[in-house]
Amino acid sequence: MILEEADGGATKTKIMYKAFFELRAIEGMPIGLYRNGLLEYIEGRQTLKTIANGLNFFEDNNEIGELLQTTVRRR
Repeated sequence: MILEEADGGATKTKIMYKAFFELRAIEGMPIGLYRNGLLEYIEGRQTLKTIANGLNFFEDNNEIGELLQTTVRRR
């Protein structure tokens, strides 16, 4: 949800409200996303932004989710 909300850039507060997170829950989450090259922090604007690798990961994750739902429905 963080990657989706940060597409194009968003503050932590905006992400928190859109993704239904509490502020203390979102504080540590972006660190793993930075380390894995999925998200960047724009210091001057205090904004989180999903970068190309993050968008690819988000799209792949959604595709896998759709495939799993389709498999479950067939049973």
